[in-house]
Amino acid sequence: MPGLAGRMSTVIKAKVSRLLDRAEDPGETLDYGYQKQVELLQNVKKGIADVVTSKKRLQMQSGKLEQSVAKLDTQARQALAGGREDLARTALERKSLAQTELQSLDQQIAELERQQEALTENEKKMKAKIETFRTKKEVIKAQYSAAEAQVRISEAANGVGEQMADLGLALQRAEDKTEQMRARAGAVEELEAAGAFDDITELGGGKDDIDKRLRELTSGAQVDDELSKMKAELGSGGGDAPALEQGEEKA
Repeated sequence: MPGLAGRMSTVIKAKVSRLLDRAEDPGETLDYGYQKQVELLQNVKKGIADVVTSKKRLQMQSGKLEQSVAKLDTQARQALAGGREDLARTALERKSLAQTELQSLDQQIAELERQQEALTENEKKMKAKIETFRTKKEVIKAQYSAAEAQVRISEAANGVGEQMADLGLALQRAEDKTEQMRARAGAVEELEAAGAFDDITELGGGKDDIDKRLRELTSGAQVDDELSKMKAELGSGGGDAPALEQGEEKA
């Protein structure tokens, strides 16, 4: 199961990475990176300000201690001159403690000055790097925008984009249907020229004309047969032929 879980984790990470890669805008990523660097620079500046503030506070304390040392030295001299060696000793002991504290403050002030110098140097380097990054960022953004525009124009010109691909398929279907219709029209025209599409009424009229002729032939044959019979009868019986009624024609 650990192996299966590892594979699933890898697949999920790969798919998430692919989705993020598709959604990532280089311009936005560069702007975000530049913004974070500027924030870091602001933090460095704030650190420098804090160090300077601490150094100034220690310098003020150091100034007060220096004044205290000078005052205690004067008091010790005055006490000794007045015959108060005990007071002079007490003043000198306080002077010694103040001097020790003053030395510690001086060391702290020196350390803060070194930190200030280091932070100031880092600030200068960061400023230079950020400015270089900003310039390069703008160049990359401009190049990316130009490349993106070129891709879109090329896709539109060559029909590579999704919309152009759909239009291309629609155009192909329209051409196919047009060719089919032209082929059908040509076939109909050819069949019509060959007489394969005679008028239905004409076909029906031709059939009626044939039937009429057949009936006329049959009727004429019957009349001839009947006329022959009548001639035979008249020839054998004699007599004049009866007169035709008005409106009848002579055979």
